[in-house]
Amino acid sequence: MFNLADPPPGFASDPFPVYDQLLTRARVCPQPDGSFVISGHADLSVIYRDTSLYISDKKSVFGPRFGEGSPLYRHHTTSLVFNDPPLHSRVRGIMSSALAPKAIARMEPALETSVQRLLGELPARPDLIGDFAARIPIEVIGNLLDIPLSERGPLRDWSLAILGALEPVTSAAQRHSGNAAVTEFSAFLKDLIARRRQAPGDAQTDVLTRLIAGETDGRLSEDELVQNCIFILNAGHETTANLIGNSLALLCDDENARRDLLAAPDRIHGFVEEVLRFRSPNQFGNRQTTKDVGFGGRTIPAGTNLHLCIGAANRDPTVFEAPGRFDMTRNPNRHLAFAAGPHVCIGLTLARLEARIALARFLERFPHFEITRRVPGGRIRFHGFSALRADLSGR
Repeated sequence: MFNLADPPPGFASDPFPVYDQLLTRARVCPQPDGSFVISGHADLSVIYRDTSLYISDKKSVFGPRFGEGSPLYRHHTTSLVFNDPPLHSRVRGIMSSALAPKAIARMEPALETSVQRLLGELPARPDLIGDFAARIPIEVIGNLLDIPLSERGPLRDWSLAILGALEPVTSAAQRHSGNAAVTEFSAFLKDLIARRRQAPGDAQTDVLTRLIAGETDGRLSEDELVQNCIFILNAGHETTANLIGNSLALLCDDENARRDLLAAPDRIHGFVEEVLRFRSPNQFGNRQTTKDVGFGGRTIPAGTNLHLCIGAANRDPTVFEAPGRFDMTRNPNRHLAFAAGPHVCIGLTLARLEARIALARFLERFPHFEITRRVPGGRIRFHGFSALRADLSGR
């Protein structure tokens, strides 16, 4: 029986054989702690869309885990992703207009400029994660919040520490680092918010100014404002960096995909969608049942924590033909990489744009690059690499 808290060796770097077993033998897999891993595409689709039977609120889970009143508890129980209406509706409503397609289209020229600059700064043998993939979302989110360039240095480490505390099993050291990161990031944001109140930005492009307006009119408290600014960075940072990194790795694994993409650059849309399915940056989501529910012939009691295995659902053979094959022409491609329903990722259009521009411009400049060393990320919830050493000269 698969145990998410004690997975088999190598699971973090290559979970897909286990997912195949879950889909074949245990789409509803009980866990020793009373929770369940749910892996079927149809089941996840139902759960994501039913916000009355399956809630996102994690106070009952995070209290024992982090300690009520701890910085991690305060952050994760206040941010958008682990909340239900009315807080979810209030925050999402403020943020959604800033991330609407028209607003994102206005970001494209600056994103193109940033990507070209980063490519021009790459050494001959770079780490494609630290030197490229991870820097792009930091720049984009830094621009969204209008954080001065000179102050963006700690953002990535804060984000990694906070999200690392969401792994199925964490050490005391990880929780300590996560709490410290929330504390430091909160202090930084409070200072930034004070400065922005004195000199507001353009609410059409500056999400922080927009959120401050939400605080002023009573829709957000100060703590909600701070914690959801942290969420904006966390939600868009590691997942987008992993999307770009996983894509670069796949281009080296699949020479046919690289050749086809070089011959037909307009296929980049299909390529990105298939990476989202095939190597989903976010492998697990969570919900909690509010009533007894039935899945796979089992009755799951009210108050049960569900681990939604996005990585498995995106390889469900009842939905995807030959799910273990990478196919950038796959159509339709009904992956759940961005979840679904009311909690569908608010930044999905921006993440797709970042990946398309980053990969297209990278291939234009370095069509024959080779990855010489891969360092797995070691995460279970988030799938990617901590480093991808490369030779840009290629063959």
